[in-house]
Amino acid sequence: MTAPTSTPLTPYATLLGFTRYVDRTGPTKATFVGGLRKQRASRSGFNPHGQFVKALKADIAFHTGGTHLAGVVDVVKPRWRPLYQALVPGATTWLHSLGEPAAIDLAQTRDALAMLGDLPVKINPHFGVRHADGRAEAVRLHFDETPPSEESVLATLHLMARHMDAVLPHAEPVLVDVRRGHAHRMPTDAKPDQIERWLAGEAAAFRAIWSTAA
Repeated sequence: MTAPTSTPLTPYATLLGFTRYVDRTGPTKATFVGGLRKQRASRSGFNPHGQFVKALKADIAFHTGGTHLAGVVDVVKPRWRPLYQALVPGATTWLHSLGEPAAIDLAQTRDALAMLGDLPVKINPHFGVRHADGRAEAVRLHFDETPPSEESVLATLHLMARHMDAVLPHAEPVLVDVRRGHAHRMPTDAKPDQIERWLAGEAAAFRAIWSTAA
């Protein structure tokens, strides 16, 4: 009787995983991809930010200007309370920067699958915002203690813009640095063709490392 063989894991990345990968250099890239592969194989991983995102979306949808954010700290599990306490002030600052609560609405975004060469990357904004003047933004949140690097900002915004027809038609991609309450938008002098070539090279290297880690 032949022993069953395991199905090889196809290289795959989320937007968060890929942008964290491009931010790394040298041997840390291989270590990071190896970790992603093991996590995928074990189907492990937990998102501690779920209730936070839900509260922020509620404040936008119900025009409450931050009351849901203020209250979520008290209902989250005690182990996550320090994290939420660190996130709420910056998120509230960003929320207020959008203008009058009644002038914004929550917009539904959809996930998309980007192909960078042969590497599938899941494009998954957290939500969309629609302004009274008709402008729309597809929002991805950055929760880390350190601000997003220029490389991760460019990679995130470029990949979101690349698939905006599927994500939220006619919207502008925005990466919000939650802890600092700052919204990053694509620089006016960005060169999409150069960014595309750079990301294609990063994706090819990601696939190679993934295969080596098998």
